[in-house]
Amino acid sequence: MNLRVNGKVVTPNGVIRQGCVEIAGDRIRAVAEYPSVRDGHWIVPGFVDMHTHGGGGHSFTTGDADLARAAAAFHLRHGTTSLLASLVSSPFALMRDATAAYRPLVDAGVLAGIHFEGPYLSADRCGAQNPEFLRDPSTDELAELIEVGAGAVRMVTLAPERDGALDAIKLLVSHGVVAAVGHTDATWEQTRAAVSAGASVGTHLFNGMRPVHHREPGPVVALLDAPNVVCELVADGVHLHDGMLGFAASVAGPDRAALITDAMAAAGMPDGEYELGGQEVTVADGVARLARGGAIAGSTLTMDAALRHAVAAGVALPDACRMVATTPARAIGLGDRVGALQPGLRADLVVLDDDLNVVRVMRAGSWVE
Repeated sequence: MNLRVNGKVVTPNGVIRQGCVEIAGDRIRAVAEYPSVRDGHWIVPGFVDMHTHGGGGHSFTTGDADLARAAAAFHLRHGTTSLLASLVSSPFALMRDATAAYRPLVDAGVLAGIHFEGPYLSADRCGAQNPEFLRDPSTDELAELIEVGAGAVRMVTLAPERDGALDAIKLLVSHGVVAAVGHTDATWEQTRAAVSAGASVGTHLFNGMRPVHHREPGPVVALLDAPNVVCELVADGVHLHDGMLGFAASVAGPDRAALITDAMAAAGMPDGEYELGGQEVTVADGVARLARGGAIAGSTLTMDAALRHAVAAGVALPDACRMVATTPARAIGLGDRVGALQPGLRADLVVLDDDLNVVRVMRAGSWVE
């Protein structure tokens, strides 16, 4: 049975003002002009969040499969049809147990994979990461996680200046796992060495990184300058000034800039007290910070809000849609399955009103309740 969704369709090649997305089963069959359509809603690709720690009061960071399923369902209602479950720096036992617990969710399509943000990070740039768990990269640990995950481990963020980082990057890439640079005090040269070794993502660019200096450009410039690196950006008005968001998006371009939420359990929840990686977090006016020290502790963002914020900051809607769907999908190796409204890909789409609020969400050809 075929289904048609009509409206203003945002495709990789631009906007079809009078358009139609035709779905057959769980796939997009065709995207075309449909002249009888009159000023319908916006139809955009399902969002792909490559960096999120939880939402709706539920967390990915504990390794609990039921909580992970609930967090994914929360973000699905906000248009995120594919996401990585991001953990924070943890003891290896928790990393291994979480990998085993989340593997069935990846196999079932609830999660697109697992992202380990740490523990192989800089103590000087740890942000809200728990310093108790930080350590040098271990190829033995990573090899075991890759084996336990059997394809579930999709990305690992590490600091390239730590001992063993380049060997870890090479191991990850050789097994099809994305190596990301983040929470780092690396120099420009050390970052370029990581990129040469195979690193292809910059984790929440600017945040948790040595700042730019005109005599020591550091990791930000090295990552922005690397043609094969996708740079994550948190578009919530807290992590980045809108001027910096626009600057980074224009330098990288929509094919190398990916919007992420970096959301934690408090996304979609009231202000109050929460937890992240064993540390207390206070959320006030929607901003999450460590109770001790005040470091930004993830966000309360959803991908639809990130899209709206980017557009309000001056990013054109077709470019913003690439940044919330097409580019992150490609960055984590899913570009041949999801991330755009084009024939053959999974039928994931979001219907938005003219204020870019979510009206309906479709995943794999079925409307989300």
